[in-house]
Amino acid sequence: MTGMRRFLASGWLSAYAFVYVVFLYLPVIFLPIFSLNSAATPKFPLSGFTLKWYQDLPRTPALLDAAWNSLVVGVSVSILSTVLGILAARSITRYRYPGRRAINGLIMAPLVLPEIIVAISMLLVILQLGLSLSLLTIVLGHVLICVPYSMTVLTAGFEGFDRSLEEASADLGESALGTFRRVTLPMVAPAIVSSLLVCFTISLDEFIIAFFLTGTEATLPIYIWGQLRFASKLPGVLALGTLLLAASFLLMTIAEILRRRAARRTQNEGGLHA
Repeated sequence: MTGMRRFLASGWLSAYAFVYVVFLYLPVIFLPIFSLNSAATPKFPLSGFTLKWYQDLPRTPALLDAAWNSLVVGVSVSILSTVLGILAARSITRYRYPGRRAINGLIMAPLVLPEIIVAISMLLVILQLGLSLSLLTIVLGHVLICVPYSMTVLTAGFEGFDRSLEEASADLGESALGTFRRVTLPMVAPAIVSSLLVCFTISLDEFIIAFFLTGTEATLPIYIWGQLRFASKLPGVLALGTLLLAASFLLMTIAEILRRRAARRTQNEGGLHA
């Protein structure tokens, strides 16, 4: 009887998960479908198959400028967030000091705060400091929301790291900085790469903070929002959205593969030392 209840419970859980995934991702599936439609109106039945909307993307100067801006912002955010994440994760996992839990909670706060509140707060602070809105302000805003994600990924890497390797390096006469650079960082390299990819993906897709903090230089999400006001631009937006969706999926898949590889290596090393 107990086995039957477990079977039914697992069956309901699987059904719930399936319905949830369908509800969440079914609308996204229509994006690439309509981007191949020869008609400008996204509706069924499709008028025909065409790649025209994709071919027109490289011929749009405003789109290329927005793509370059997103690339600059994304690379800057991923590097800065990962560096700050390394320092924070190292501090949280290696040292015990007063207020450690409170500091960890403050770093993670942007994950639970509404993004529009964070964006408005950032805008007010930047204006009070007398800074002009630009790509730099977007980078600052994106770093604020990406550091928690980076820290989450890197904390797992540091927690699974065998401290005896650092102790052995210190016993051999290596300095603390040299041990961190030559022993610790190479061991958590998969987590670092995963953090870079996750932060770049989040920055690439983020709209709300970029909307409030952007100046005259638009990123891709801002460009897409501007194009949605014109019905004739919708097919190009669908094509661009499909490419962004594919890029985000690819980057997140690579990040997850690296994370799992690092976890397996940590487990194997733990088994060997045990």
